[in-house]
Amino acid sequence: MISWQNCANGAGTLELNKHYQRLLREKENVLQALHQACQEREALIKRLAAESTKPTARLYKLGVAAAAWWQARIAKPTRLRLGHRVLDGYWMQLGTLRQYEPRPLVWERRLSRGRRGSPAAPRIGFVTPSYNQAVFLERTIRSVLEQEYPSLLYVVQDGASTDASPAVIERYTARLFAGESAPDQGQGDAIRKGFARLDSVLAPDDAMAYLNSDDLLAPGALHFVGRYFATHPEVDAIYGNRIIIDHDDREIGRWILPRHCPETLRWIDYVPQETFFWRKRTWDLVGGLDPSFHFALDWDLLLRMQEAGARIVRVPHFLGAFRVHDEQKTSAQIHTRGHDEMQRLRTRMHGATLDHSRLDAETRRAQFRGAMAARWFGLGGWW
Repeated sequence: MISWQNCANGAGTLELNKHYQRLLREKENVLQALHQACQEREALIKRLAAESTKPTARLYKLGVAAAAWWQARIAKPTRLRLGHRVLDGYWMQLGTLRQYEPRPLVWERRLSRGRRGSPAAPRIGFVTPSYNQAVFLERTIRSVLEQEYPSLLYVVQDGASTDASPAVIERYTARLFAGESAPDQGQGDAIRKGFARLDSVLAPDDAMAYLNSDDLLAPGALHFVGRYFATHPEVDAIYGNRIIIDHDDREIGRWILPRHCPETLRWIDYVPQETFFWRKRTWDLVGGLDPSFHFALDWDLLLRMQEAGARIVRVPHFLGAFRVHDEQKTSAQIHTRGHDEMQRLRTRMHGATLDHSRLDAETRRAQFRGAMAARWFGLGGWW
C-alpha cells in the first residue's frame, strides 16, 4: 500500500529531477549561445581579414613587380656597366698572376720605413717548408733574417732535398732557431713539424706564419706585424697585399686586397698566403693545419679560424711577394689536386650542390672591390 510518505518522497524526487533538467537546459542554451557567438566572431574575423588584406596583397604584388622591374631594368644593368667600367682593362685584377711586363721590384716605402720594435712586440714563430728549391731558398731565408726582428724564431724544414738545399740551410744554421733536412709527407707535414718545434716556446698571444721557399717577405713586414699585434690585442689574424714576382725577382703584378669579407672567403680563396699571420691561440683553437690538404691548406686553415670566431683583418700593406715560375705547385696542380681540394672546401661550406652563379657573383664581387681598393690606394687612400 502506498503511504503518503512515499508519495511525498516521490514527488520531491520528481521535482528535484525537473530542477536539474531545467538547469541542464539552461546550460545547454548558454553553450549554444556561446558557440553561435564564437562562430559569428570567427566569420567576422575572416571577413575583416579578407577585406584588410586585399589592398595589402595588391600592394605587396605591386611591390614585388616593381622590385623585379628595378632589378632587371635599372640595378642589374647599372651594376654590370659599373663593373665593366671599373674592371675591364684595369691592370689590377685579383686572381691574375701576370699583369704586366717584368719590371724592377719596388717594395712599399712606408712599410720599410716604419718604426722598428715595440716593448710589447710578440715573438714570431716562422717556418719555411722546402723541397728541391735551392735556386730560390737562400733568397727566401735572407728576406726573413734580414728583417732583424729581435724576437724571431725561424725554422727551415726541408723534406730531404736532393739539390743544394741542405747546404743552403747549413750556411744559416747559426741564425735559425732550427734547420733540418729530413723526409716528410709533403708541404703540410713539413709546416706542422716546423711549428711543433716552436710549440713549447710560443705563448698564446705570440704570432705565427709560414713562407714557402720560393716566396719573399717584404722588408719591414715582421716589425709591422709585431707592432700591429701588440697594439691590437683583439685581432687574431691579419693578411695584406701581395706583389707578384718572376723567376728573377722582377715584379709582374700586384694584388691590392679589399677589406676582409667573411662571406666572400667562404666561396673563394683570395688571401695571399705569404702575407698571412695569426696568433698561436688561434692555431691551437683549430688544431693547426689539416694534413689531408696539400694545395688548399692555407684556405682550409683560414676557414676553420673564421668559423671558430677568429677576428681576421686585412691590413693595407704589401707584406710579401709571391713568385710565379714553371715548377711551382700553384701552376702545376691548380687544375687537378687544387681543384679537388677547393671543391671539397666549398662542399663543406655550402653543401654538395654548388651554386655556380653565386660563386661567379662572389668572384666578381671580390674583383670589383679589389679594383676599387687599388684605385683608392693609388690616390694615397686607405681602403
